[in-house]
Amino acid sequence: MSSIPFDLTKIKAFVLDMDGVISANVSPIGLDGMPMRTVNVKDGYAMQYAVKQGYTIAVISGGASDAMERRFRQLGAAHVYMRISDKAAQLEVLCRESGLRPEEIAYIGDDIPDITIMKLVALPCAPADAAPEVKSVAKYISLCNGGYGVVRDVIEQTLRANDCWSLSAGFGW
Repeated sequence: MSSIPFDLTKIKAFVLDMDGVISANVSPIGLDGMPMRTVNVKDGYAMQYAVKQGYTIAVISGGASDAMERRFRQLGAAHVYMRISDKAAQLEVLCRESGLRPEEIAYIGDDIPDITIMKLVALPCAPADAAPEVKSVAKYISLCNGGYGVVRDVIEQTLRANDCWSLSAGFGW
């Protein structure tokens, strides 16, 4: 049974922020001055499994990381947009490119730049450690912090609600 108060059968895509959602909101800084982002392997498993089940995975981030972009592509993310200052405008681009409609999208965001896009999608979600302003517009607040399973939480609950979360069919990346 889902703890998300929404008809999850309507969701066809997961659009994700990177920093504070896919990666933890605290990152060490490399010698080049760039954040060294973290990944949660269970989030990654859920992302690639959702793609195998026919869902779209997209990332819209104000940040940029070649390593993270490579990881998203390896996991099957069809749309990866980095250095985006207007996430709402980028959502329109995503919808045009993919044929998705905002009412088919779950978005997970954690901070102020995510609010405008969260107001446009069917299911705005936030990690437990999201900014209070983000939590106020989220329809679902996960028990998981950003970078520590929030992506897995939302994807797994959605796939379970659609009878496509399997204990045996997720191997063979």
